[in-house]
Amino acid sequence: MPPRLSLRWAQSPIGSIARQASRTAAVVPQCAPSNAFAMTSRGMKSVTKHPHPTNRFNHGPHLPVLGASSTAALERKAFTTPLRSGAIAIKRGMTAMVDPATGLRVPCTVLQIDRCQVVSHKRRNIHGYWAVAVGSGYRHPSNITRPMLGHYAVCEVSPKEHIKEFRVKDEQGLLAVGQVIGADWFLEGQFVDARANTKGKGFAGGMKKHGWGGQPASHGQSLMHRGMGSSGGGQGSGSRVLPGRPMAGRMGNERHTVQNLKVLQVDKEMGIVVVNGAVPGPKGCLVMVQDAIKKAWPDVPAVPVAVAKHVKA
Repeated sequence: MPPRLSLRWAQSPIGSIARQASRTAAVVPQCAPSNAFAMTSRGMKSVTKHPHPTNRFNHGPHLPVLGASSTAALERKAFTTPLRSGAIAIKRGMTAMVDPATGLRVPCTVLQIDRCQVVSHKRRNIHGYWAVAVGSGYRHPSNITRPMLGHYAVCEVSPKEHIKEFRVKDEQGLLAVGQVIGADWFLEGQFVDARANTKGKGFAGGMKKHGWGGQPASHGQSLMHRGMGSSGGGQGSGSRVLPGRPMAGRMGNERHTVQNLKVLQVDKEMGIVVVNGAVPGPKGCLVMVQDAIKKAWPDVPAVPVAVAKHVKA
């Protein structure tokens, strides 16, 4: 005879699982789908019963809800984005002018705008932002690639030597393709921001690059008067050089912006714009001039009436 199971088998965990499976099979009909057991009470808890905790940094009666989308980013930058495009200028040098009101000698920088024209647009629905691409100068067609020659032919402008982008607030700041931007684009008395690359100084030491005082010049120094000394601590600080440590290296040739430069004089025929103060870069460098974002916008229309009808939709 086969061995008989004891009564303890029904009270074991295996027996309880078998009884539960038999009861469930009797309740579920034959036509039920294979995932019918997923809707039991032992499944995942409802999300509505345990909502995500509220972040204490982005809510309140007087605080707007911050967004992470590109549209929200453009809305945050709308207040500091210029209403109209800028111009590409060439730095010709520095001089001085006498202020007739105060009689003081004011240092100034002479900028020249050379055949500056609108080449293309950047649109929000295509590129993600609003901008105007401006070309300056002239380049012989033999030194231009065929794709760029085709682009200039469609725009009906001559080949340009330099192309830069100027961001604008919205579609109202887009100029017509081919529109010429002269020196009269800026008004006397308004404020502008000038962006350019600084002068390249090559490889420089720490005293010249960062303004260090150097090592003591007294006794005990062994040819380390202009050296940097220690570059980091020992075992206590990780036995490594921490990121961002000032050291010797290449100096200059970095993009720099000078804000709130006042326009002192404008010569439309010569394309000359004279601004107060210094502008980064050597003579002959490119300078991107645009309305100052920290001053009141000039009292001029964003798009001239004569070219507003030519702006593409």
